[in-house]
Amino acid sequence: MEAGIVGLPNVGKSTLFNALTAAKALAANYPFATIEPNVGVVPIPDPRLATINRYIKTEKIIPAALRLVDIAGIVKGASEGEGLGNKFLSHIREVDAIIQVVRCFTKAPGGEDIVHVSGSIDPLRDIEVVNTELVLADLQTVDSALSKAERAAKSREPEAIARFEALKKVLPVLQAGKPARTLKIDDPEQAKQLKSIGLLTAKRVMYLMNVDEDDLQGQSPMCQKVRAHAAAEGSEAIAVCAKLESELAELPEAERKEMLESMGLKEPALAAVAHAAYHLLGLQSYYTAGPKEIRAWTIPIGATAPQAAGVIHTDFEKGFIRAEVYSVADLEQHHSEKAIREAGKMRIEGKSYIMQDGDVCHFLFNN
Repeated sequence: MEAGIVGLPNVGKSTLFNALTAAKALAANYPFATIEPNVGVVPIPDPRLATINRYIKTEKIIPAALRLVDIAGIVKGASEGEGLGNKFLSHIREVDAIIQVVRCFTKAPGGEDIVHVSGSIDPLRDIEVVNTELVLADLQTVDSALSKAERAAKSREPEAIARFEALKKVLPVLQAGKPARTLKIDDPEQAKQLKSIGLLTAKRVMYLMNVDEDDLQGQSPMCQKVRAHAAAEGSEAIAVCAKLESELAELPEAERKEMLESMGLKEPALAAVAHAAYHLLGLQSYYTAGPKEIRAWTIPIGATAPQAAGVIHTDFEKGFIRAEVYSVADLEQHHSEKAIREAGKMRIEGKSYIMQDGDVCHFLFNN
């Protein structure tokens, strides 16, 4: 799962990125990597992994991972070359979702004023600026692709025709200033072709409201406006204090928990972002467990057992025979896979089985 972090200058975007990627201290044996200065891969906090490990001893634990890409600050006119111009586009073309950091704080950590790029604090205006630049960038993409698609469609190849039809449908949506994700396409091949174009506004959006320390729950009028906007477009909105997260990331786990409790927070921002991203993208986790590793795998809600096996290796999906499945709750109740089998709770599932969140699986397949 990969998300691109965008936002206007001086909204706390890079501070938040640094805090999230510093959260590698969540567990000593969780993998972490900074791939390049603006890319980090962080483990997604998942207490079920520890629950499984309580009953199944293993050499290592591998959680699901969230890859974060910190995009250069977007300014008005970016789609026409202002600021870093279209350089930011290539960085977020391939991500699954866009995390837009929105300024909902009034003062800097030291109490001093941070001048907003537009001269005043207005999160809805900021959202519109960023979204407009993404729409304009997509409009350029579609405009340049249409004539080529029209020529290709004359070949009467079904894929070429579907691509041309999809482009014709999305063009007026973008011209109206609306994101591509608001377009509903019923034809599966047209939807597939549109997805392959990689339009920025086709991606789901999460708004991270960067709030003051005295508004950690995001109850201010500014935050309420952002929440209403997100709800209206089917997006997610969560409140995060980048300053607090930076401080938390530097603390040992015990002190981090104590500080969170004192602030009335249940979890650090990384966990909140991960949970919101899962919900936004319609994802869930399943697990494999054994003496070598316990691992969380990310799959879409509604995925079949063979599709889930394919996330591990494509050969597993091609040669799928069946899956042995139980739940984390079964393991908590019976304490071992042997006991689960004896209790008749180890299920044998075939190719049509729809995976459930929290399933623990062993896959059988032909080479």
